Amino acid sequence: MIQITDKQKCCGCWACVQRCPKGCITMQEDEEGFLYPKVDSFHCIDCGLCEKVCPVIHQEPERRPIAVYAAKHSDEKIRLESSSGGVFSAIAECVLKNGGVVFGARFEKDGTVIHGYTETVDGLAAFRGSKYVQSRVGDTYRQAEEFLKSGREVLFSGTPCQIAGLYRFLRKTYNTLLTVDFICHGVPSPGVWRTYLKDETARQCGRKNSVFSHPINKDEDARIERISFRDKRLGWKKYSFSLTLSVLNKHGKKNTVFLSEPLDKNIFLRGFLSDLYLRPSCYACPVKSLKSGSDFTIADFWGVNKVFPEMDDDKGVSVIIVNSSRIDIQRFSSLLGEIRSTDYEIILKYNSAVIYSVKAVKNRSKFYSSKSSIRLKVRCYERRRNTLFNRALNKLIRIMKIRFHTVL
Repeated sequence: MIQITDKQKCCGCWACVQRCPKGCITMQEDEEGFLYPKVDSFHCIDCGLCEKVCPVIHQEPERRPIAVYAAKHSDEKIRLESSSGGVFSAIAECVLKNGGVVFGARFEKDGTVIHGYTETVDGLAAFRGSKYVQSRVGDTYRQAEEFLKSGREVLFSGTPCQIAGLYRFLRKTYNTLLTVDFICHGVPSPGVWRTYLKDETARQCGRKNSVFSHPINKDEDARIERISFRDKRLGWKKYSFSLTLSVLNKHGKKNTVFLSEPLDKNIFLRGFLSDLYLRPSCYACPVKSLKSGSDFTIADFWGVNKVFPEMDDDKGVSVIIVNSSRIDIQRFSSLLGEIRSTDYEIILKYNSAVIYSVKAVKNRSKFYSSKSSIRLKVRCYERRRNTLFNRALNKLIRIMKIRFHTVL
């Protein structure tokens, strides 16, 4: 049976939970805010299925892509609503128009990120845009399996480890299954995200805001209307985090609070990109180098301004890494405004996360040991400051080494 003694050995994909024939595995949150499988040993029959479907125990070989493209959606509105070039929407629309089903990550009303599915083009809006939080997969592997067994085409999108978990769960090849993952930096803690939302809601609704002529009273009820980790108001390259809250006061009047902070100002994104609160398995990712088994891997085409400057209008360009020989990119070309062939090495140059896991952060344990009563902003600042210093120092050392070897 699955027993998690080393947390780096669990990516939280939910495959074991959904495959257990007795339903005796549940996901439980630890002190860092991540979910791990817990086995009810009394009802366990030792069938071993939970271990057989684990993508960490059973890792696939490294792969190289079949083809690589730069692309963007032909609909500018969809592209602006997407994190990069809107390629996911183009692939998903084609599947839906063929009578298929699309699975992806979306926000719940309280800001929790969960996996779900849609059978309509309108339903794709909830799946667009990055969610920098580990999602709850729930029963979606089972749901996808039922659709596949009925002959429906299924597009399943998720992190590379979630796609690897899906394939291990299915234990069978389906010609009607398409999978898409993305170049993943790592997944932040849902617990830390929950704390951030609580702190930010209290901050926004407890002081004077430009939307109001008076401070918001404590008895007013704030609700999350919209969250965007990659708001393009300032452009694709200088994206912002935005949060829209609706506030209903005791008189029944609804007001709106809008927060927008650039990447370098938002404390949650700064902590995320400093690797302070990623899942332990992200520091030793089992699915780097395209090992997930996905048909497509998509991401921002960083560096497109140097490779294809005529494509770069600062509204977003995607890279499509085709990993399966059965994929015909022409199927989706009608919804792609521009598509250019490029080299895998160029993608690696500007996005090393395809191959390399993030480095372990020394301050990570100190961040989690900080008292929960201390606001997230203070906890992040204290730990991140040292992290950035170490990064700057290491970068300087690397530069000096390069120059030293060049001189020699």
